[in-house]
Amino acid sequence: MMRTIRFIIRKEFQQLRRDRRLLPLILLSPVLQITLLGYAANMDVKDIPLAVCDQDKSVESRQLVSSFLQSGSYVAGANLPDARSAERGIEEGISSLALIIPPGYGRSLAGEKTAPLQLLADGSESQAAAIGLTYATLIVSRAQAARSAARLSGLDPGVLRRIRAVQVDPTVRVLYNPSLASRNFMVPGVLAMILMIITMVLTSQAIVKEKEVGTLEQLIVTPITPRQLIIGKLAPFVLISLVIITVVLVASLLLFGLAVRGSLLVLYALSLLFMLSTLGIGLFISTIARSQQQAMMIAMFFFMMPMIILSGFVFPIESMPPLIQAVTYIFPLRYYFVIIRGLFLKGVSLPELWRESAALAGIGLVVIAGSVLRFRKRLE
Repeated sequence: MMRTIRFIIRKEFQQLRRDRRLLPLILLSPVLQITLLGYAANMDVKDIPLAVCDQDKSVESRQLVSSFLQSGSYVAGANLPDARSAERGIEEGISSLALIIPPGYGRSLAGEKTAPLQLLADGSESQAAAIGLTYATLIVSRAQAARSAARLSGLDPGVLRRIRAVQVDPTVRVLYNPSLASRNFMVPGVLAMILMIITMVLTSQAIVKEKEVGTLEQLIVTPITPRQLIIGKLAPFVLISLVIITVVLVASLLLFGLAVRGSLLVLYALSLLFMLSTLGIGLFISTIARSQQQAMMIAMFFFMMPMIILSGFVFPIESMPPLIQAVTYIFPLRYYFVIIRGLFLKGVSLPELWRESAALAGIGLVVIAGSVLRFRKRLE
């Protein structure tokens, strides 16, 4: 049996070697993807163009504008005369955020009254707008806290001691990703996506290609059993995927200084569990598709896109409707993202990942068993 399987595996590698462009693409595309996504897919919003409409021209208004520009999150944009000009500047894409300071702002602060401000944001870029408004709110809050501290410093020492006794001084610590760099969040996710694409697409296309050229029928009439054929067909892509994992780990360390904090053995072992599902899906697609183009379309639109959207890679699962959150539990990519990010960023081990591991094992066994049964039925 093992001799027959080795023969099929050798045949698969020979076919890959004959296609001189495919194997380099398989090995180089992960490096290209992790480089592009690591540098380009950056959700850290910096240097936001800020338009200012200062209608007050007071010391307080100039201090507020200065605090925005000195924060490091904004760059100076246009100085506009009125709110309508600020709105038009956002419409034309000149600025992403506009700060409008109405007349009497400084006088209201001096009189300890409520001083209104207006912030206009470009909602067509919702993520940048939300982050920009959050930064702006923090800057205004800090400015208000500084003014309150300055007023308190002029009070009677006894009163001041009683006020300070009830003040809250929070200490904030960000664990696992202190700089909150989105790159550290994205790079492990890229590894999961690459594994999914390679195992799912290549498996389905390799088997469908056998159908197109007529060699699958030739294999069927040989003494090779369906089990031997399935193992021989899937094993090369498991080996290729293990090589790809190693390439991505080296690239993430050399390009971004991002190393796996957890166990490499656990990473490889749980990646094999994840590949049970993706290889099974690729095998299932091969029983449906009649051509390589069909296999690619089915894999892309019916499996890969839903898994990417509903796995938490881009959109937080917690913000999805309850029904959609329930649907996400059937996708193995959801659990693998938790595993890969936990190993990369938190340095967790198998005891902390047993739920995700059990879910991957259960889904993988069901998918691979169903796909193998369907494939065997098609062969017989």
